[in-house]
Amino acid sequence: MTAGLLNLASWILIVAGSILCVIGALGLLRMPDLFTRMHAASLVDTLGAASLLLGMILQAGFTLVTAKLIAIGLLLFFTGPTATHALARAARARGVEPLLIDKSERFSADDSATDQSSSERVDGGQRHP
Repeated sequence: MTAGLLNLASWILIVAGSILCVIGALGLLRMPDLFTRMHAASLVDTLGAASLLLGMILQAGFTLVTAKLIAIGLLLFFTGPTATHALARAARARGVEPLLIDKSERFSADDSATDQSSSERVDGGQRHP
């Protein structure tokens, strides 16, 4: 009875992790700019990988394979967000800006000097250098 429940829980986690990884891949294709793509990929893939690893741990039982899967999980848990953070900082250092508004609504340097009502401004009327 418990073996059947462990198999069921394991397969639920493996299928859920696989679905999350596919959603992360679709996020890479659907999101408009670098920063939202990184956000989609890092969050969903970290959770997807954790679900996959937990499902495999339940399948493996208490063996050396479980210890190896835990080591892989810790490696992914620490390196994934760190790599995403480093990539985002490098992109900002190179001058890549996040897409905050539509390109049709962006203000050029000449247009930013003109007065506009706060209802038209996306950033709440604050001027940025």
